Formats: sequence, C-alpha cells, structure tokens
Amino acid sequence: MKRPFAIFLTTVLLSVAAPAFAQTMNHDAHHAGAASGLPTEAGQSAFAAIQEVVAKLSADPATDWSKVNIDGLRQHLVDMDELTRNANADASKVDGGVRISITGKDRTLRAIQAMVPAHAAELDKIAGWSAQARLTADGAQLIVTSTAASQTVKIRALGFFGLMATGAHHREHHWAMATGASVHAH
Repeated sequence: MKRPFAIFLTTVLLSVAAPAFAQTMNHDAHHAGAASGLPTEAGQSAFAAIQEVVAKLSADPATDWSKVNIDGLRQHLVDMDELTRNANADASKVDGGVRISITGKDRTLRAIQAMVPAHAAELDKIAGWSAQARLTADGAQLIVTSTAASQTVKIRALGFFGLMATGAHHREHHWAMATGASVHAH
C-alpha cells in the first residue's frame, strides 16, 4: 500500500517542482545535450567549471595559451570544496555582526588560510560592511560587522559558509586565475 502512495507523491512533487527547476537550468546546454542525445551536465562541479573555462578559452582565437593556468584554477576549486566540506566554523555574536573561528587540519587548514583572508577583502568592499580576517595556528578568524541593524541580522544569518558564498566576484576571479591574470593566490 505504501509504494503506490510514494509513487503518487513523487509524481505530484515532480510535476510541481519540475517547471521551477527547468526555469533555472542553462537552456543552451540543456538543448545542446538533448539534441545530441548526451547528458546535459558535465559531472562534478569543479570538473564542470574547468570544462566551461577550457571551452571558452578554446573558442577565443586570442587566447594566450602561455598564460593559461588550469592547474591553478583546479587547486582553487579543490580549496573551495575542502573549505565547504571539512572546515569547522564556530560563530559568536559581536557588536554589529559576527566573529567566526574557522578551523581544520592538513588540506583543510591550507584552504582556510588561503581563502578566508582573500574573501574577507571582498566582503569588506560591500557597502556598509566591515570585514577582517587574521590567521590562527589552526585556521583563521573572520569578523564581519555593519552599523545597520538589518545588515547585522543578515550577516549573522549567513554564517561562515553564506558569507564565503557572498559576492559576485567568484566567476571573474576564476576566469582571471585560469587566464593567468594577476590575482591574489586564492
């Protein structure tokens, strides 16, 4: 008895969710994959990001291949994954925001210490926010504050991982890394 209901419920949920999901998909990639009979997704997200960069570089006849650094981009994407999956973040409230101690070991520690200070500099560019980071023996400390009460609530709600995902600089940063432009290490 439970199985038919589960199938019915799944069908209902898919009929509701599928249109919304379809609107968020990359329609060009979807149609190209559908037209060729191939899957539309490139696989794991770091691989897909690298594949997209390689395709853009290959399509541009002005690409200076002597400056391309896909390995550097890959290392950064690994750092992003390592940070997201394995870093520990302990947040405490401070006046106007949050202080977060981010810790990890081995590869995670290296990712934390490479990414947190660089991203603090990006967060500090957001109007009305102040962000600073300092390295610690086992990771880093990030402090993000605002004088606006509404922004304080937002900062605290985002927490470490939301703060790390905040900002529109990620794609440009990845492109700069791949093309050998002068950018911070991570």
